[in-house]
Amino acid sequence: MKKIMIYMKICELSEMGFSKSAIARKLDISRNTVSKYLKSTSEEFEDYLVSLQSRKKKLDPYRDVIVGWLKKYPDMSSAQVYDWLKENQGLNEDNIVENTTRNYVNELRAAYHIPKVSEQRVYEAVPDSPMGFQAQVDFGQDLVTCNDGKRRRLYFIGFVLSNSRYKYIEFLDRHFHTRDLVRCHENAFEFFGGMPEEMVYDQDALLAVSENAGDLLFTKEFDNYRKLRKFSIYLCRKSDPESKGKIEQVVKFVKHNFMKNREFQDIHLWNQQAIQWLERTGNYKVHHNTKKRPSEVHTVEKLHLRKVSSKFSFENSLIESITRTIQKDNVIRFESNRYSVPTGTYDAKTKNMAYLEVTTDDHLNIRLQTSGELIARHLLCSSKGQLVYDPTHHKKPSPKKTLLRDEIVIRFSNKELICWFLDELNKKYPRHLLDQLKVLQMVIRNHPEHINEALETVKTLHMISANDFRDVAFTLHKESQMQVKEVITNSPKYQEYKAAERSEDYYTDLLSGGKRS
Repeated sequence: MKKIMIYMKICELSEMGFSKSAIARKLDISRNTVSKYLKSTSEEFEDYLVSLQSRKKKLDPYRDVIVGWLKKYPDMSSAQVYDWLKENQGLNEDNIVENTTRNYVNELRAAYHIPKVSEQRVYEAVPDSPMGFQAQVDFGQDLVTCNDGKRRRLYFIGFVLSNSRYKYIEFLDRHFHTRDLVRCHENAFEFFGGMPEEMVYDQDALLAVSENAGDLLFTKEFDNYRKLRKFSIYLCRKSDPESKGKIEQVVKFVKHNFMKNREFQDIHLWNQQAIQWLERTGNYKVHHNTKKRPSEVHTVEKLHLRKVSSKFSFENSLIESITRTIQKDNVIRFESNRYSVPTGTYDAKTKNMAYLEVTTDDHLNIRLQTSGELIARHLLCSSKGQLVYDPTHHKKPSPKKTLLRDEIVIRFSNKELICWFLDELNKKYPRHLLDQLKVLQMVIRNHPEHINEALETVKTLHMISANDFRDVAFTLHKESQMQVKEVITNSPKYQEYKAAERSEDYYTDLLSGGKRS
């Protein structure tokens, strides 16, 4: 029915003189669809609709399987259906694409009345906090167009007083560091004309290390600032943006009303424009919930804010540092890149927290304690998605190899020669050195009396392999056994004795049960 209505509307607009592009824009459909429909007569279009009803679909062979999945798992997405078809039914993705699966699943849901069920959070309105009590803080980022036509990502931090909805924002053309976070707090308090009792944050690595079951652990730098300013902190739980909905709305407002379609020249001019926007729109526009202008309510709330006594001293109280988690592969992530730390730094039994410091010469210092020993230092990478690796962080020879080598050297009389041989093995078999050493250990255990001679032989023949050493030692062992056997055979001790000689008839008669003569 929908297609018939669209077809009739297209014909009507075409008769009124609308172009194909104008019809497509007006009906919000593709221009190709308009062209296809206009080329068809009413009879042809009717035949087309009939063919749609009887046309077989590529996923029809899997219809019962998909319906069964949807009935059992009503919240199942079409993307997961597509993946399960490839996994369990051998679906060929070259013939059927994911969009086809999505459309087919939607049709099956409508035909079998299987709505997609998703667990929804129950919301309720929260009374406004008292004047001067709370402010909410959050970060945002978005791409903007520069005056040269290029696209650039800008980062910003937003503050909002929970009662009056009075806002403050500040932008950077790079990621925020702890020093920037503190400076922006100071600017926001100055802009507000005071400081609230409580600040609401996400669990951001710039300010919090861990929620710690309620006993919050902050980064050392931000904790120094918090103690100086004496404000309390409410840290939102992970994946719970709704608990600070006021600032979430501010972030969206900034992106869609201030940043969208605005041309970027430099960060200083951009921040000036942001303050002007706050005065003109952000804090002047009547709020849709309170039905009041934030700027007007703020004149009253300002009287309830605590006065900020003096400017915070960055030089004496703050070291620029950021916390990051050490990954299993002994790297930390910073500004869309990975930076290596020494192998073995990651420990599954610890929190694996690293403290980062960005220096003025564009280097990244990494420590395990804020004032601890430097474990890694890297030049900051300007590109994205790179692994910045220090070769010295590679795993050192294991103690097992060292102990095994020392054990082998002790068993040889010529220490210099065996050390040379082991060094050559290390050069030739760096990845399989431990296996080579185990072969030598086995030879020492099985043929200890021949190892020194075998070592001389492999040196002479330049046979750099523990397997060759084993073969030489085994050959020497077999030769020594042959010499012992020959000595026993030629011994004069039994030469005076002579074995008796008997005829074959004697043994035949004996085997047939006859008596010996």
